[in-house]
Amino acid sequence: MIISGKSFVLSAVAAVTTVVATAIPASAVTQAQAESAFRAAGITWTSSGGCTNRNVSTCTSFDGLRQASVDGAVTLKRASGCGLTITGGTETGHASGTYSHWNGYKLDFSRTSCLTSWVHNTYAYQGLRGDGAPLYKAASGNLYADEGNHWDVTFYSCGC
Repeated sequence: MIISGKSFVLSAVAAVTTVVATAIPASAVTQAQAESAFRAAGITWTSSGGCTNRNVSTCTSFDGLRQASVDGAVTLKRASGCGLTITGGTETGHASGTYSHWNGYKLDFSRTSCLTSWVHNTYAYQGLRGDGAPLYKAASGNLYADEGNHWDVTFYSCGC
C-alpha cells in the first residue's frame, strides 16, 4: 500500500501530538480557580504577608498549582474529616526541584491534632526525609512530611 507522503506526515504528526498531549501532567490553575475549589470544599488558607503574589515569599499563592494538587487537598479534606488550613503554596521561598511548591506539586497545611492523627494512623511511615522530617506515604503515592509546625504534602496524584 502506498501512502501519500504529505498526508502520512500530517497523520503521524497528529498522532504524536495526541499522545504527547495526553502524557502532559494536569494543567495548572489560577489563584481564583484554586480559591474557588478550596472554598467549596471548606478548606481555608492563610498568608503571613496577607497576599497571593507567588514572587513574594510571605504570600500564599496558588498560581501555577497543579489541578491534581487541588483535587488531592479536597480528597484529603473529605477522607480525613479534618479542618484544613493551607499555609504555603506556589510562592517563592520553598526548596526547588521537579516536585516542588513552585512547580505546583506541594501544599503546606497547618499541623493540627486531627490531621496529624489521620496521617499517623492512615499512611505508611517511610523514615526520615533528608532534612530529618518524618515522612509518610499514602497508597496514592502522595508524601506527607511533618516539618514540625506544618505538614508539607507532595501531591503526585489527586488521591490523598
